[in-house]
Amino acid sequence: MRVLVTNDDGVEAEGVRALARAIVHAGHEVVVVAPSGERSGSGAAIGRLHRSGPIRWQPVTWADLPDTDVHSVDLPPAAAVYAGCLGAFGPAPDAVASGVNPGLNYGHLVLHSGTVGAALTAQVLGIPAVAVSLGWGEDEHWATAATIAASALPWLADQDRPCALNLNVPNVELSAVGSARQARLTAFDEQWSGSAARGELVLEFEGRARDPEPDTDLAIVRAGDVAFTLLSGITEASVAPASTAPASSDGLAETLAQAVS
Repeated sequence: MRVLVTNDDGVEAEGVRALARAIVHAGHEVVVVAPSGERSGSGAAIGRLHRSGPIRWQPVTWADLPDTDVHSVDLPPAAAVYAGCLGAFGPAPDAVASGVNPGLNYGHLVLHSGTVGAALTAQVLGIPAVAVSLGWGEDEHWATAATIAASALPWLADQDRPCALNLNVPNVELSAVGSARQARLTAFDEQWSGSAARGELVLEFEGRARDPEPDTDLAIVRAGDVAFTLLSGITEASVAPASTAPASSDGLAETLAQAVS
């Protein structure tokens, strides 16, 4: 497959390099189209695009992947996906991979995450996609998350309808990952505080009111397993849930488990 790789941390971030390496190692053709700098929290924002005039772009060389086309664009990740899928950097991709994000994108964070927003944008364009995030830790095990994400690409390509797959991976060596489990999105149960004084606005996270339910994405990763959730980007609330599901997840747990076995 031809896979477009992007992220929301910038083209020189370690996570996106690890993801590109893993996908190349899996035998796929990769083109990287990533923001020129930090774009975390951008969701599926695309900016003004054609109304803003020319957009800054430049090719980038990665010494560890000299044969891979890498492009830095002054855009958020969802807009980078648009550019790549519309043929700005060669043929349209067969799939999109976004990440690896440092820090989980669970529950309500899928709404705000630029990593997930890129995957949802690809799905809207009719292209299957995976967004992958790694739990926080002193030492980031990028290769763990990247390898698991790469392993999902054949499954994604085999579905009848394009999927947006959200993966949250524990920050451990690949051999220490438990299993892969389908997850519900964790309910919003966070406590924040806000204050504004002397021209400064401060928003602070103070913790969760209670532990997440055991079958939710946050709880599953805390238990040492990979959490996977199929997302549907744009559907009417009145449509029955069964008809909005992008695909059955049959076989996905087994597919991901092979990457950690």
